[in-house]
Amino acid sequence: MVSLEKIAQAVIEGDVATVKVLAQEAIDAKMDPADVINNGLIAGMNVVGQRFKYGEMFVPEVLMCAKAMHAGMEPLKPLLVDGQVDTSGKVVLGTVKGDLHDIGKNLVGMLMEAGGFEVVNLGVDIEAEDFISAAKENNANIIAMSALLTTTMLEMKDVIEMLEEEGLRDNYKVIVGGAPVSQDFAEEIGADGFAPDAASAVDLCRSLLAG
Repeated sequence: MVSLEKIAQAVIEGDVATVKVLAQEAIDAKMDPADVINNGLIAGMNVVGQRFKYGEMFVPEVLMCAKAMHAGMEPLKPLLVDGQVDTSGKVVLGTVKGDLHDIGKNLVGMLMEAGGFEVVNLGVDIEAEDFISAAKENNANIIAMSALLTTTMLEMKDVIEMLEEEGLRDNYKVIVGGAPVSQDFAEEIGADGFAPDAASAVDLCRSLLAG
């Protein structure tokens, strides 16, 4: 049997090659794929998320750890039976119209996936109606928007107003983030929450859905 702690540790170290080898060994040993994902890969990534939150790890390291986690997920996912891995909820994520920044957004997406959320990453320069149609199509619980430019921040307000116009505002929790965004701004535009960093975004989603 492959040690789940070893798998988690390899993720924490961002060791892609070792994670691949251990994931294959777990498959060969006929270990439960859900157990390997939840208590090996995701457990390791959760540690990474917390270290990042407290400034003990930085973006390049976190991206490497996420790469390691995905390298392990790839061979294991096809072996899962539907419903075997608990999902915390579904999040539609994107950078707003006019804004092409995606490193922070992608980091949020990776940590959300590690936190058990199903993430639909729409990419960058996303129109208000595209956020809403994606949320409808995917039965999302949360719409998460990112902006890095002060000039694009107001696009977030457009999405919320469009949800209100369509009578859908109560169907989704809306969270916002990005360098120029603040708690005050989130409250001003009527968002449900603001996250100053990727790890906080995961905690915020959990608390919004729990409440």
